Amino acid sequence: MDWFSRYVISWRLSNSLDADFCVEALEESLESGRPEIFNTDQGAQYTSREFTSTLRSHDIAISMDGRGRAIDNVMIERLWRTVKYEEVYLKEYATGDDCYQGIKNYLHYYDHERRHQSLGRRTPAEVYRNHRQLSL
Repeated sequence: MDWFSRYVISWRLSNSLDADFCVEALEESLESGRPEIFNTDQGAQYTSREFTSTLRSHDIAISMDGRGRAIDNVMIERLWRTVKYEEVYLKEYATGDDCYQGIKNYLHYYDHERRHQSLGRRTPAEVYRNHRQLSL
């Protein structure tokens, strides 16, 4: 997630703690640009050699939340709270694919249609595009 715009750049869904799916999402997000700092929690996926070496190879500073401090990454915590209450808890997914498709559809809505008061009633996609154009 781009913190400035709240735009979800890349995501994956997995039922394991393997780092591969996180590295894939990271590499996909890096196609959109290189942040100065990348913040995560201290999950095994994010502290793995594969994940941290990918960040280091792109000269990205690594920031990790303090242990047990969800508030350190409040933007991501807020996103997943929103996804859960506006999508996941309202559905009964029959399969993992159904869950993936539901979250995919919701995140598209979140980025491109859901207006945020804190963004001046604009969508994350609008703010992200405008900010990127100014940065180029």
